[in-house]
Amino acid sequence: MEFELTEEQQMIRRMVREFAEKEIRPIAREIDARGEFPWEVIRKMAGLGLLGLPIPEQYGGSGADTVSYAIAVEEVSRVSGSIGITMAAHTSLGLYPLYRFGSEEQKNQYLPRLASGEGLAAFGLTEPEAGSDAGGVKTTAVLDGDQWVLNGQKTFITSGSIADVVIIAALTDKAAGTRGISNFIVEKGTPGFRPGRDEDKMGLKGSVTSELFFEDCRVPKANLLGQVGEGFKQFLITLDGGRISIGAMALGLAQGALDAAIKYSKERVQFGQPIARFQAIQWMIADMATEIEAARWMIYRAAWLKDKGGRFTKEAAMAKLYASEAAERACFKAIQIHGGYGYMSEYDVERIYRDNRLTTIGEGTSEIQRLVIARQVLGEV
Repeated sequence: MEFELTEEQQMIRRMVREFAEKEIRPIAREIDARGEFPWEVIRKMAGLGLLGLPIPEQYGGSGADTVSYAIAVEEVSRVSGSIGITMAAHTSLGLYPLYRFGSEEQKNQYLPRLASGEGLAAFGLTEPEAGSDAGGVKTTAVLDGDQWVLNGQKTFITSGSIADVVIIAALTDKAAGTRGISNFIVEKGTPGFRPGRDEDKMGLKGSVTSELFFEDCRVPKANLLGQVGEGFKQFLITLDGGRISIGAMALGLAQGALDAAIKYSKERVQFGQPIARFQAIQWMIADMATEIEAARWMIYRAAWLKDKGGRFTKEAAMAKLYASEAAERACFKAIQIHGGYGYMSEYDVERIYRDNRLTTIGEGTSEIQRLVIARQVLGEV
């Protein structure tokens, strides 16, 4: 069993960390405070090939493995959760289903400009009545000649209003339950497709989270992704990969919280000495470091299994569950170590705490992860 990263993986970590420190950290607090989407940084990331890391070069990507991609999301999120989730949603939820389930024509049409970062991609699954119950989709798609007609609403869609291409889950056969769901490629500007409001969120304020509306939205018959009725299976597979990236995002946020706590504990003097010398602080930092390291290898292993082509549903759910909840504990402790200053927006741990809260919700709540894991472990009962 090998625990060393390859030379390429280490190079990607160094490159992304250097970029994050130079280009993202100086604006991380500002984009959160103003709720601004960081287009300039996103374009720079595209120039480095970071918006299509795991997509093969023939489709405009960088051809990296999933472990490298997880490392990149981790390093970006260590500095900014907003940019981390934008990168993760674009790649894991937007690009991956196109690459995995798209026809060769669809791949050639959409992936080169999206994987190169020329445009952003999104995935529209969640609806007002379909959250944890992903099979409860109400948006419909009816075939009319050589076009599909979409009607419905999506909510909480990352990059929804700014994406150039959105994959939309819709009912094509109401009587077939989850086997009646199909996925469709919808381009920005398609008549009948309009974004609603961008949500005002607790955290991740530098990312865009949108409502999407479809009112007699007509897309070509060729925009069906895969086969009719395969949508539910497609988005379950997509979410497995998405859980690796959200886990990596939580890992990066946790590492950012730990870095800040270590730095502050060495600088803050109380009772005549740095608080890092007090056992209470040392134990909190020890717990944070231990759980972060455990989460890191759970995520990397899930990513490695995905690269091997084996099943990784259980491992991805475990990694996402553990990393997000370990990050929640790490962020809590980081604020505690900072004391009153940790509650103030001038210190990064306040922002990191708010940003991380989403990781126990997105790509399936912690409760859903436990259901997934239990079913995988128990089998038929």
